[in-house]
Amino acid sequence: MPVAGWCVATASSIVLASVAILPVLRTPVGQDNPLSHLPSTQASSLPAPLPSATVGPAPATTRPSPRPTTSPSAEPGRRGSSSPTPSPSRSTAPTSTTEDGWTVTTDADGVRSYVRSFRVAGGQAVIRMTSAGVVELVTATPADGYAVQRVQNSPDNMAVYFNEPHHSFIIHAIWWDDRPFVQVSEVGG
Repeated sequence: MPVAGWCVATASSIVLASVAILPVLRTPVGQDNPLSHLPSTQASSLPAPLPSATVGPAPATTRPSPRPTTSPSAEPGRRGSSSPTPSPSRSTAPTSTTEDGWTVTTDADGVRSYVRSFRVAGGQAVIRMTSAGVVELVTATPADGYAVQRVQNSPDNMAVYFNEPHHSFIIHAIWWDDRPFVQVSEVGG
């Protein structure tokens, strides 16, 4: 009886894993995008990613945003005027928070950006997602002996493969239910 239960559990996990990776496997090989097509300016405008996905999620923290100050000044040429002239408004930098291990910033348009680093034995990838439903690869650095491949069949669904012969680590990232969702798996080995 224990062997039958193990067989059922193993078969169930294989079916679930197959269903989860099916969108990635349906992508034709001819549409794979090499990493050299990534914009080079993208990484410089992003906040620093978290150290690794192997560490448990960090508690949510918020940094206070700086408040612009205005000082009243008298208009030139008028004596005794106490009406303040508005000083030029300063735009404040977006604030960063941490949610479930993701570094989150909100731009002036209200779009939230989620950035996180994922480390596996095959390499490291930094992934950015936006609340507009866009998943992007910021950087991918393979470990010695591994090659990296990015597959993206829609703007909200991407997989990063770290491959060596007969062995792969897969970081599958999707925008799901108004939040980022990532599954890390290992195939072969």
